[in-house]
Amino acid sequence: MESGDRDVLAGYGGDGAVPPPPAHAPSVGPPPPGAALRAAAAALLNLTGLALGYALMGRWGRAAVCWVATAVLLWVALPADPDGVPAGVVVGYLLVLVVAAADGARIARRAAVGGAWRPGLAVGLGVVLLAVPAGGAVVYGSARDEAREQMLLERLEAGDERVAAASGRPFGEAKGEYGKALGVYRALGEDHPGSRAAELVPDRLKAYYDAVSAPYAKKRHCDAVAPLTYLRTLPDSVDGKLLGELAGWPDEPLAESLYGCGVSRLGAAGGGGAELGELLRTFPESASARRVAPAIDGRIKDQVAALKGADPCAATTALRGLGATASQLPGDSVKKLRADADEGVVDGVYACGVDQFKDEKFGAARTTLTDFTRTYKSDGRAGRARDIAIAAEIADDRPAAGKRLPPSKRPGGARMELVISNDAPNTVEVLYTGPVTGTVTLRACAGCERYSASEGPRRACRASGRNYPKARLRLPSGEYHFLYKHGTGATSRVDSYSSGSRVRPGYTYTSCTYVIERGPFGLDLPQLPDPIQPVVSPWGAGSSR
Repeated sequence: MESGDRDVLAGYGGDGAVPPPPAHAPSVGPPPPGAALRAAAAALLNLTGLALGYALMGRWGRAAVCWVATAVLLWVALPADPDGVPAGVVVGYLLVLVVAAADGARIARRAAVGGAWRPGLAVGLGVVLLAVPAGGAVVYGSARDEAREQMLLERLEAGDERVAAASGRPFGEAKGEYGKALGVYRALGEDHPGSRAAELVPDRLKAYYDAVSAPYAKKRHCDAVAPLTYLRTLPDSVDGKLLGELAGWPDEPLAESLYGCGVSRLGAAGGGGAELGELLRTFPESASARRVAPAIDGRIKDQVAALKGADPCAATTALRGLGATASQLPGDSVKKLRADADEGVVDGVYACGVDQFKDEKFGAARTTLTDFTRTYKSDGRAGRARDIAIAAEIADDRPAAGKRLPPSKRPGGARMELVISNDAPNTVEVLYTGPVTGTVTLRACAGCERYSASEGPRRACRASGRNYPKARLRLPSGEYHFLYKHGTGATSRVDSYSSGSRVRPGYTYTSCTYVIERGPFGLDLPQLPDPIQPVVSPWGAGSSR
């Protein structure tokens, strides 16, 4: 203890004993000697957060307050959080330390400190112990940085999980998940460029591109178009430095996929046009674009050759589709292929109609060949197509007429006359096929009436003085099939019917067509066979309604 202290305490007894220091600093008078050094020591020791200044002065209540404040700080700060300690807690704690330091300095200035410690040594210890909170702050900062790194790595892992989940689904369904994963990678790479997670982003983006473009790797070109188109747009939203070489990678795979998908759809109605058109507009100088015209030309030639095969109708449909596709694509080298396809369609329509007839699809054959004769009137096969269409119409009602195609050449030899009279109040069209094929139309009979079932065979075409509309045919001998088409004009409710007969040399034939009246309720009228067969030499023909 300093000499000044001994002088102050000399009045207490004569035995030389040293009394303890006062419990509180004197309220008046100058501070004891060495007060400044003691104040500095107490302040430094309290600034450490350990409240050692208060402890050395025996101010345990104040020390407990500091310890509680330090414990609260540690409880809030540990374990280290990526966001660190809340600013309010730090400010509050620093305020507690500053107050404790000031308060400790104030108390130490006013009173001597008991015990064997020295103020100079206490100052040195305080300076040394200040390294504890400073070092703790450094260690905590490092722990916080590591926590932040772990948090970013967890985000990276979450993005990876989204990619893995999306890769097992069609791109249309998984596009949203891919977008969220990309957002994670982009944020890590652009917002945290120095982190360990950011260093892994380039590899993750490569895996991301591989996952999105998986259909291309599997050569599923149509499925690959949409994801590759999506990848091609990413440089618009992601930093090019982050993407690196991936920014331009989708161009070639997309061009190849557009070509592969478009070519695979060639032949359908407009098939492949969308993909091939996109290819020619987006990548006109690519190797894939240069293959478009040869591919379409080769398909056209293949389908033209297929017209002679088992299914000319399918080949014709394919040629129509190829022509439509070629006409809508950019580039003259492709558009001019439409003419080649159209030329093949002409042959294909005829071949299709003939094939339908042979397959006994008579209704379809009639429609196909009738369209052929109307569309290609100047074609040399139009007459032949008309004959087959007539035979098909008859065969649709009378299958025996479709056993073979009508002869392509008219037979020679004698011709027999067939006179067909119309005793019906409506126009009648007669179709026939056999050694020769054709049609003839009889106008309506003025004044003619419908007969009852019993009157028809007796009275038809027998009224004296009546001029029945007639048609005269000169037919080679052979087996013929007829279709009488009533029901035109005002008498549309009259039925048509078919029949067959043989024309023999040396005969003249007549036929009469008439209409039998049927009662609306079937009362008091005899039932007649349906259809009514004509009679040969003379032929009779009837129809009922």
